[in-house]
Amino acid sequence: MYKYRKTIIGFLLLLTMGTTLVNCNMKVTETGFLDHHLDEIEIKIPARDSLNEDISKVPVAWHLDHSLKTINGIYDAMNASNPDNFRGSINAIRILSLSMGFIPRGRAQSPESVLPPEHIETKDLYSQLKEARENMVKAFHLDENAHFEHPVFGTISRGNALRFIEVHTEHHLKIMRDILGE
Repeated sequence: MYKYRKTIIGFLLLLTMGTTLVNCNMKVTETGFLDHHLDEIEIKIPARDSLNEDISKVPVAWHLDHSLKTINGIYDAMNASNPDNFRGSINAIRILSLSMGFIPRGRAQSPESVLPPEHIETKDLYSQLKEARENMVKAFHLDENAHFEHPVFGTISRGNALRFIEVHTEHHLKIMRDILGE
């Protein structure tokens, strides 16, 4: 056993350093982190009715509405959470997805709370966008242990929740870019 002690200690040190690096890449710490995404969402609203069924079965408006509902819903959940109840956990899928900044297409089912209505009003998109901009400023005033429950990633604290919002929004923006041939 003593023979492998240095190897085990080295492995644990490497694992600790790797976990620290991954966690640093997963947390959002700067206000304005989502501004360029929200600006792009605003630019895409006039193209709301565009559809390319080879890319997505739903039009751009669906992705816009879903993205904005997700941003605002996560903020609302974090704002309503009790930071004292937060219990961190290790979730390999969350670590992989948030550190790589990638969500595979067509794999997950959106919770009903963030599904767009059958008919999406343009004025509602602008209203949700305004709310998202305000919420992303207020998010940095929430306790670090403010959290929300994700159906796949588990309980996510504020820093990782904001990173999830960034990755999720980019995921849908990529789909919209493909629909629009950008």
